[in-house]
Amino acid sequence: MSIPDQTDRRPFDLVIFGATGFTGGLTADYLAAHLPADARWALAGRNQAKLEAVRDRLAAINPATAQLPLLLADTGDPDSLRAVAESARVVIATVGPYLEHGEPLVAACAAAGTDYLDLTGEPEFIDRMYLNHHATARQTGARLVHACGFDSIPHDLGAFFTVTHLPDGVPLRVRGVVRADMMISGGTLHSALAQMSRLRQMRQVEVARKKAEPRTDGRRTRARVGVPRRDAELGVWLLPLPTVDPQIVQRSAAARADYGPDFTYTHYAGLQRATTLAAALAGVGAFVAAAQVPRLRRVLGKRIPQGEGPSESRRASSWFTVDFIGEGGGKQVHTQVRGGDPGYGETAKMLAESAMCLAFDANPQASGQLTTVAAMGENLLRRLTEAGISFRVVEEKR
Repeated sequence: MSIPDQTDRRPFDLVIFGATGFTGGLTADYLAAHLPADARWALAGRNQAKLEAVRDRLAAINPATAQLPLLLADTGDPDSLRAVAESARVVIATVGPYLEHGEPLVAACAAAGTDYLDLTGEPEFIDRMYLNHHATARQTGARLVHACGFDSIPHDLGAFFTVTHLPDGVPLRVRGVVRADMMISGGTLHSALAQMSRLRQMRQVEVARKKAEPRTDGRRTRARVGVPRRDAELGVWLLPLPTVDPQIVQRSAAARADYGPDFTYTHYAGLQRATTLAAALAGVGAFVAAAQVPRLRRVLGKRIPQGEGPSESRRASSWFTVDFIGEGGGKQVHTQVRGGDPGYGETAKMLAESAMCLAFDANPQASGQLTTVAAMGENLLRRLTEAGISFRVVEEKR
């Protein structure tokens, strides 16, 4: 059923909540430089002085933002969040960890029929938001789109791009292999620690979601955990990654019939040497174990305080690639997504372009909790390509 859009009469096309934080500030910078001149937008947060400081910085990028409206709102004040949601067509949330701070704004947007985007890579948060707010968003027409940064756009759109170069109507297998040189921020570290300390709860919510989700009629989609091994095609060692990305890709495949009747995705980090693979396996195990102990979790969290991130020079030297090997119908295709600093520069770009895509592009008629591919698909792929993120075919074989 098509739901009439009642949001066009609202005062703002976009509101960014959390622009005073590290990644939120980079996203605001990108919007100031790239939004259409007639776009109506605002900054939201709980600290007037910090919001004014962000606005002053944006005015140096784009003088037209000197009078940008500022909206005071706090995650502990539902009335203020409702006012933000009801004033905007699209709300961008950059305040994490999302499991701790995120749900009140999701709830407000779902109730108001407002499109919502965030940067979360927290599986438990995404599944809880599906269980608690998907049905409401379906009724109001809101699109709730999580993981609109490095988690999980390169993987989600990259797998989709790969599928478009494979035969239609046949079983497909795709594996994604990510490599990166980057430094994490305090927000990312604290989100990861919170997530790893709640493995039992994460599993419980995952099971509850699977019971609640409708089945894919006549089609099968799977996200599989691979095993460490050598990849002959790419010449790297593969480390299975326990991230949210495979779940996002699988949900996109479930939402779109062009992924074929039987789709399987596996997800890895690519490492050059076996010794590095062994060290990485040990390091991941140690991190997960430490996250279970409150004292060790606090010690790790102090290494990078929330709100802090890498310097501009460090970000300028960062990069990522995600290689995909897709197979089906007697054809193999190798594609690649490539970009600069994945955690911040490119993440801010991905989030901002996603918001502009929802606000201004003619996307598929859909509502509820959606992946980036299900919500925006070809439009977002085009936008990110034009913004400088590379999606290319490396090789095709039959």
